[in-house]
Amino acid sequence: GEIFIDATAGAGGHAKSIGERIGEDGKLMLVDWDEETVRALEKVVRTFSNARVVLGNYADIPELMARFNFPKPDMLLIDLGFSSDQLLRGRGFSFQPIAQNEPLLMTYSDSSEPVRDILSRIKLKELTEIIVSFGEERFAKKIAEEIFSRRGKIKTSGDLVKAISAVVSKNYEQGRRQDGASRIHPATRTFQALRIYANKELKNLEKILEAVPEILNPGGRVAVISFHSLEDGIVKEAFHNFEKEKLGKCLNKKPIQAGFEEVARNPRSRSAKLRVFKLFT
Repeated sequence: GEIFIDATAGAGGHAKSIGERIGEDGKLMLVDWDEETVRALEKVVRTFSNARVVLGNYADIPELMARFNFPKPDMLLIDLGFSSDQLLRGRGFSFQPIAQNEPLLMTYSDSSEPVRDILSRIKLKELTEIIVSFGEERFAKKIAEEIFSRRGKIKTSGDLVKAISAVVSKNYEQGRRQDGASRIHPATRTFQALRIYANKELKNLEKILEAVPEILNPGGRVAVISFHSLEDGIVKEAFHNFEKEKLGKCLNKKPIQAGFEEVARNPRSRSAKLRVFKLFT
């Protein structure tokens, strides 16, 4: 009987579970920025008569609620990871060899400026700052200088990987972690930084969190799953500020993380952190 908004619906994994739990008396809005994802979602949830699939940016949920006359939810879920389907969609998100010929777009929406165009116009200083701030990459200066020296020539994800690999250490975080997971690829942090910048991911997160007290019903919950320290820091600070304003309370003081068995089964879960905040009634 509850009202839910899945703000980053993706492939619909959460949507299926939510739809089953809220029953016929509940309502569910599924939001995603990717047109192809939205088309696939409509097929996934067609068995739920109470589900609405909406194309849009989760930062604009207040406007989407008004446009579609959707009531205030009891639960807002924001999963900031991107699905495996998106990695295989030919938009240059992946640095793996199988994707080396993909156009370097790295955008969820066709309305956003592709990374290949950004790299052709951006100044060296700004590029360095992006890789430092959004990627926390210790070789940021070298990587930025190499990318800048190839400006206009980086068109595919493979081109970008080659530029990064040309300047980073050969043993860049090689080997395995104590939990058995592989160390990260040398391109991981730079790809992350450029993806965040192109899609304005941190600004969008800040915008939706600012709107939470107005979006949710009294007693409503917001759950955020983040995948790197920049996102988690924004969520932690926002929830802390809500508590200081006496709007509600954090349901978990420390983020919930995947256990050893889950990480072994799904290595991508190793960096996921879940924080939940509940408004007072």
